[in-house]
Amino acid sequence: MEITTRARAISRDPERAFAEVGRRLHRLNPINVNDGVNFLEKEWDILIILDACRYDFFDNVSSLPGKTDSIQSLGSTSAEFIENNFAGQTLYDTVYVSSNGWYENLRDEIDSDIYRFIYTGRDAVNDMTCRPETVTDRALEANSEHPNKRLIVHYMQPHHPYLGPTGESIEHHRPTAVTVYRNNLSVETLQKAYKENLEIVLEEVERLFERLEGRMVVTADHGDFLGEKPYLIPVRDYGHPRGIRREEVTTVPWHVYESGSRKILEADKPFDKKETNHEIEQHLKNLGYKV
Repeated sequence: MEITTRARAISRDPERAFAEVGRRLHRLNPINVNDGVNFLEKEWDILIILDACRYDFFDNVSSLPGKTDSIQSLGSTSAEFIENNFAGQTLYDTVYVSSNGWYENLRDEIDSDIYRFIYTGRDAVNDMTCRPETVTDRALEANSEHPNKRLIVHYMQPHHPYLGPTGESIEHHRPTAVTVYRNNLSVETLQKAYKENLEIVLEEVERLFERLEGRMVVTADHGDFLGEKPYLIPVRDYGHPRGIRREEVTTVPWHVYESGSRKILEADKPFDKKETNHEIEQHLKNLGYKV
């Protein structure tokens, strides 16, 4: 059955099939080492994660106050990012508000624990994603509820599906490559939709900056291919395949803004665990991930 399904996919989207060959060849390259940064080793009170946000787009689009640099992520997918940053970590001084469910899905497997994980659920594009204002509202509530905890705020944008004017004209599928092929999108249209999605989420980041205090950092779990030809086989790729070390998918922003007083942290026993595990698994499936 799986072979038949793949054969049909290849017949419909041959470029996608050749891109997969390029990915596999790329992963065989022994020079392809990971020199990424674990964000838990950096200084911050509030960490804002933009899902699939490339440094180059962020640097061109953002007008947030503060200073922008780049770092290398420890993963090219959200799951890889979670595994490589959180494995073996006990973080009872941290609350994680997220529209991405990978931490909760992997926490036992990677032997990690956190004071509280708050999953925001899905409320946009046929439940494929979460509106950024929903995440902002919940993050502000969580900060009021737990003022002596570090706060991680994980938005789904600019990750596909796209919410802006260009995105509204697109029929979204999963993963990104299928959306591209089924809509016959040009690279220019895809990148325009991605840029609009980034602009939308940055408005919500600005709202956090206005309402919260401390050392706030904006970063990403990974980047995104947006029609580049990154492999020896000269075909375009889309999305963020696992195990790929290319600038487009591992170079992410590290934007620092300080306002008001730093947090005085307290570590306690965990607040709760596995509040919404079934909902998270369904969300990951809706995004096209195997869980």
